[in-house]
Amino acid sequence: MNVVKAVRDYISKMVSNPGMKVLLLDQDTTSIVSMVYAQSEVLQKEVYLIERIDNRGRETMHHLKAVCFVRPVPESIEALIAELRQPKYGQYDIYFSNVVRSSLLERLAEADEHEVVREVQEFFADYLAFQQHLFTFNLTGVLGDVPSVWSRPIQERTKQGLMSVLLALKKRPAIRFQRTSEICETMARELSDVMRTEAALFDFRQPQDVPPLMLILDRRDDPVTPLLNQWTYQAMVHELLGIHNNRVDLSKVPNISKELKEIVLNAEQDDFYRNNMYLNFGEIGQSIRTLVDEFQKKTKSHENIESIADMKNFVENYPQFRAMSGTVSKHVSVVGELSRLVDAHNLLDVSEAEQELACQANHSEVVQKMRQLLADQKVRDIDRLRLVMLYALRYERQDSTIDEFIETLNRSGVDGIRIIPMLRKYAGAGTQYRSSDLFGTKGAAGFLKRMAGGLKGVENIYTQHVPLLQTTLEQLAKGKLKDTAFPFVDSGFADKPQDVLVFICGGVTYEESKAVAQFNDANPSMRVTLGGTAIHNFKSFCKEISTSLKKEDKRAA
Repeated sequence: MNVVKAVRDYISKMVSNPGMKVLLLDQDTTSIVSMVYAQSEVLQKEVYLIERIDNRGRETMHHLKAVCFVRPVPESIEALIAELRQPKYGQYDIYFSNVVRSSLLERLAEADEHEVVREVQEFFADYLAFQQHLFTFNLTGVLGDVPSVWSRPIQERTKQGLMSVLLALKKRPAIRFQRTSEICETMARELSDVMRTEAALFDFRQPQDVPPLMLILDRRDDPVTPLLNQWTYQAMVHELLGIHNNRVDLSKVPNISKELKEIVLNAEQDDFYRNNMYLNFGEIGQSIRTLVDEFQKKTKSHENIESIADMKNFVENYPQFRAMSGTVSKHVSVVGELSRLVDAHNLLDVSEAEQELACQANHSEVVQKMRQLLADQKVRDIDRLRLVMLYALRYERQDSTIDEFIETLNRSGVDGIRIIPMLRKYAGAGTQYRSSDLFGTKGAAGFLKRMAGGLKGVENIYTQHVPLLQTTLEQLAKGKLKDTAFPFVDSGFADKPQDVLVFICGGVTYEESKAVAQFNDANPSMRVTLGGTAIHNFKSFCKEISTSLKKEDKRAA
């Protein structure tokens, strides 16, 4: 169930034949390859050049072989046909990232007038593998003209991607879906149909007595998790700086050096990142401090280092530390910028209020704290907006207070206020898509929680929140996930599955990825892989909401 290894193995097979070669990619496969292979690694496989198939200005080199890896989509097919009609290389091995229709293969055969194609194969690497247990398709705007249907292009890409994941992992799972979500049911039934119609492809002779399980969920059942500020390293970087295909843009960081304007954070290639990505912010600082201390002992340096800023200055003054510590110096820059943002924008107080909104139930205290933070000039507009969005979800019936907060944002000139009513329409308690007890306020347990005033025994007030996915996985592991809430597409299986693939329509978060990684560590008898249409932070989740609902508004107009 290692999605990174599956893609790496495919790419290794593509470039394994001896001899100098050119690797031709399209826009999508360029990202797919770069997620799991560093360019230096690919070049070690006798790959002389990496080029885009749609770049017709490439030099003709008939002495080289070409390895083409593309998605079976019209634009890439047309680029391949043009390439074969006027071949720039002596031989072509063509690999498609997914199942390709026979009619397209016939068109390629007709274009191969020079007989330069040696082989054509399907290698099922049609997804972006972020970590061993995490994948996505980088899709935004899942919903179509109405909330009950997919955007058709997103639906088709998601189906193709999930089919690729299953074929890459060699799994033919039983499928369960969130009963209250039509888009989950649609995807579940389409995948089940694909596995029936392509039975030969999915004939893996699985050795387990209990088949694998795919569980398809809807982001709208937990709209809180993507709204929160984060305090574990990976999730915090994505929230405050943004991670796009494992790359982080630091060009706007004050006084950043040229070589650090864009950095790569890849757990497969960066030991420090892999070992520290789930630690909280304070622990990350201590991890870097430990490395600096070790260096000082070796070099007998006695500089006084008390803060993250001191560490940053130390790294800049000692280039040999950068050489010794490998990639750690870039993390000093990242942590330094995170620290600056936390201090500059009062994020500790903001996050404390967010956690109280998500996890506790003292309404009067929350309102008072909200009023203070909305008036605080240090608080960013984006954080004021997220606070009001969380309040509007948590206390949906408090219309007068919600209106008061929206008016405060208006007077402050905060942009994007329309997202607040959009959120309530997208995933409010009044919609059918929120089937779970998201805030723990229903039934006897909810009453006791309200009477007790929230959580007890929580050590870190900034990480009280637990994503709904964690609860769902715990119920699944105990055999208590109800068939009525999460029905099977076909017949159900009473036994607990060993391999579980969870896919969230509407996107996942790094907080949920951390929950899955920790669940896997704690439950060695069950391996969970997580996927989503996107990996969200607050900004991208707002874009998901607005993109989806604008389609509906446009249709209504």
